[in-house]
Amino acid sequence: MDDLKIGVIGGGGRGGLATFAHKPGEGSRIAAVCEIHADRMAKCRENYGQDIFGTTDYKALLQQELDGVFIATPDFLHEEMAVAALERGLAVYLEKPMAITTVGCDRVLNAARDNNARLYVGHNMRHMAFIRRMKEIIDAGTIGEVKTAWCRHFVGYGGDYYYKDWHAERRYSTSLLLQKGAHDIDVLHWLCGGFTRRVNALGALMVYGDAKRDDNPEGARTRQREDHKTWPPLSQTGLNARIDVEDVSMMNMELDNGVLACYQQCHFSPDYWRNYTVIGTEGRLENFGNGEDGTHVAVWNKRKPGYSAPDFVHMIPVGDGGHGGSDPLIVQEFLRFARVGGATETSPVAARYSVAAGCAAADSIRDGGRPVDVAPVPTELATYF
Repeated sequence: MDDLKIGVIGGGGRGGLATFAHKPGEGSRIAAVCEIHADRMAKCRENYGQDIFGTTDYKALLQQELDGVFIATPDFLHEEMAVAALERGLAVYLEKPMAITTVGCDRVLNAARDNNARLYVGHNMRHMAFIRRMKEIIDAGTIGEVKTAWCRHFVGYGGDYYYKDWHAERRYSTSLLLQKGAHDIDVLHWLCGGFTRRVNALGALMVYGDAKRDDNPEGARTRQREDHKTWPPLSQTGLNARIDVEDVSMMNMELDNGVLACYQQCHFSPDYWRNYTVIGTEGRLENFGNGEDGTHVAVWNKRKPGYSAPDFVHMIPVGDGGHGGSDPLIVQEFLRFARVGGATETSPVAARYSVAAGCAAADSIRDGGRPVDVAPVPTELATYF
């Protein structure tokens, strides 16, 4: 079996996923990298070989003889680059969110359909062990028919990661509710078995609007790792010169199957994890932990007075690889999909609905909480995918 020749657009950050695809002689290898930062390109050559094709121009990379490409650039570049790669007929691994607008997502879907190209969107949480266990419990009927669900997302490193570079500006991210919430909205859709058709939401810039900004009017442009000594949040310095995205967001969702769900996100919590709760006609389940040691899923499906210990506790093993072991799994699935096609756990249509719901919620926040309908995927695209 010949190796798939894979390109990478954006070798740093999430572009590091490509290391799981570099297995020369075993089915795939990284053959080309587009990266504008010299230090990151040097690291890519160290990882993939000094002889890889290297460029700072993604269009030059797309002219190479490739079978597929990872696109792991900032969100606002996803649409343009994905469309260009799909028009070349390449299999595309596109980091979430698919785009930063609903219209942009539909343009990507159209490009995949019109060019009969394989599109895979990187919603790796569908491969996280605790999410998969929750899905298995629901599908087994343990809590009956799902009726409502919610997710609380404590983003403890918000100031380090999202307010020191382009993420802080809605022109580049639309909102952090979309940027971070795209994963969680997709998971809620998956667990609840439907897509959002209407939202209303509230949010505000409650803390980081008062933190010290960078003197550079163009912004710091440098995402930083979390610094646990920097506390409380207002002690953060060097934040992006422009900040116009909310650091607290709360959205309510009405799904097309009647399920009601909600999502809450805070960027100045002292801790970092996601807490999902799903309630059905015969019980509820909830996760504790985000994939680290001790993560478990608790199930209550017997009636008792007051608070009580769960009826069942499912311990989740720690996975090998990034994001609780989901990163190598999602790359493995993409490579199989790139070679032979077939069904995948991720879905371009679902990825599009997570963006559409997030965009609708951002519109609602900025219009006083007005209910906003989520535009459905055009029928011809839904049928194709």
